[in-house]
Amino acid sequence: SEDLAADETCDTHFIEQTDKGYRCAVDVPSVLYKYIIGKKGETRRRLEFDTKTSISIPKQGVEGQIVITGSHKAAVSSAITRVEVLVESFRKKQPFTHFLSFPLNDPKIQEGFLRFKDEVLQQFSQDHGVEGSIFQNPAKLHLTIGTLTLLNDMEVRKAGAHLQECQHFIRDITEGKPLPLEVTGIEYMNDDPAMVDVLYAKVNVKDRSDKLQVIADRLVEHFVSAGLMLRDWDRVKLHGTVMNTLFRKDSTVEDTSGPGRQALSEREAFDARNILKV
Repeated sequence: SEDLAADETCDTHFIEQTDKGYRCAVDVPSVLYKYIIGKKGETRRRLEFDTKTSISIPKQGVEGQIVITGSHKAAVSSAITRVEVLVESFRKKQPFTHFLSFPLNDPKIQEGFLRFKDEVLQQFSQDHGVEGSIFQNPAKLHLTIGTLTLLNDMEVRKAGAHLQECQHFIRDITEGKPLPLEVTGIEYMNDDPAMVDVLYAKVNVKDRSDKLQVIADRLVEHFVSAGLMLRDWDRVKLHGTVMNTLFRKDSTVEDTSGPGRQALSEREAFDARNILKV
């Protein structure tokens, strides 16, 4: 295969021929360097030994590219694959940094939410776990579409560019017109209404079409195929969180709740049985 064209790509990576062999530069966020280096440089040495390549990594905290060089193209390609597997494995263990959402910052929705909050606190503040601190900030009301782990400025810019690309299909689905929404009740995430962590508003398109669901699913599809998001479910569960026990300890925490993603043992659930009758 060495007789093929000198400059070839390995999947998405460009391997160039140099005077000394072959070279490839791979974009890796600096927070992940340590996983490629390993304890006392062990992981890098093993990678270099197994693939017969040399792996150059920028200093910790300095954003740049990991450069892999070797005498044979197949060796460089093998090292790229090994590095990518490591990067993806440890990327999944990083906390979310951003989320994609539809803001629900319409004044009418905010006013309705504040009326709901006042009513709940006036009537049900004696119910277990119900207090003002677990309500969403009205300025932050939103429908979560999905969560992202963007580990440097380049990845943030890449996500922004992909979001701009999505304008085209959104315009096609909405035919360039606003999509009037309405809040149609509240629901809880888990199985027991007496032990709830997340209470959310159900939001639908007023004409009862599935356009909002289609847009949300297409957005996730786009970001998953770009490698910027992991798919959790076949369909996005559109929900606007109104109460979340995560807020009890830290009012600055961003809600990224989705089905199956609450379960921190230190959370104190609340009794939502009476609230659900409102």
